[in-house]
Amino acid sequence: MPIVLIPTPLRRFTKNSSKVLVSGTVVSEVVDNLVLDYPEVQNHLLDSSGSIRQFINIFVDEDDIRNLRQLDTIVNVDSTVSIVPAIAGGNLKD
Repeated sequence: MPIVLIPTPLRRFTKNSSKVLVSGTVVSEVVDNLVLDYPEVQNHLLDSSGSIRQFINIFVDEDDIRNLRQLDTIVNVDSTVSIVPAIAGGNLKD
């Protein structure tokens, strides 16, 4: 089963687990099954229409799903799916 890496802000909804095993063959199935296993994650991961929130980035292994097939990106049994919230940054100019 693929491993899903849970970011620190969402761990309180996954029994403080930083990694969880979630079944699925494409990203959408993994996300759906993650929400089934940990329902409190849903409001932080998905918007009201059921889409991934804009500030959430998802990677399969090292690849950003936005550069692949997005939610239809294939997930292998030995894949690592990373959920990465975007962090607002400041101005890098001096």
